[in-house]
Amino acid sequence: MSTNPLTPAQHFILAAAIEHTDGRIERFPDNIKGGARTKVLDGLFNRALITPNGEGWRVAAEGYDALGAPRPSANARPISIFEAKLDAIISAAESTHTPDAHPEPDGVGIESEVATAEATFTAPTTTPRTREHSKQAEVIRMLRRPEGATIRQICEATGWQQHTVRGTFAGAFKKKLGMTLTSEKATGAERVYRAA
Repeated sequence: MSTNPLTPAQHFILAAAIEHTDGRIERFPDNIKGGARTKVLDGLFNRALITPNGEGWRVAAEGYDALGAPRPSANARPISIFEAKLDAIISAAESTHTPDAHPEPDGVGIESEVATAEATFTAPTTTPRTREHSKQAEVIRMLRRPEGATIRQICEATGWQQHTVRGTFAGAFKKKLGMTLTSEKATGAERVYRAA
């Protein structure tokens, strides 16, 4: 970044953005229009004093420094109590200190913070995806039924394409799991597969 002083136009643009529009470049001197405005913005960008912000521009951290203004907080939005406690838990877990080396603030231990965070967190009501609740396990259950299952039924139950079902039969079931699959086709009906 250059150490050249700011031009009056550059100073005006940065100061107006910092003081009035939360860092967004929106105000320009009255005498800066069209191509001159583009040149001033290019100059600020080349000195890394502004940064693109969607379709507009925003004052970069170096722009705040150039005016001697404090940089904005990286986490400006207010956070909930749960998020604050979660941040404390994460930072405590990431630090590799012994409890004796760094006492807990306000006498609150990590265990109570975890318990509080867990108490405020509501677990999702859906069944967690485990091997017993996977699509593959569902297909195996369907194949073990006395009536077996057709490829169409398996596709409807899993959302898979026909080639995925056939590939699962050959790869996962026969080769990896060593299952024996049988199939039969009655006249005018779909082929039915069963696990032997």
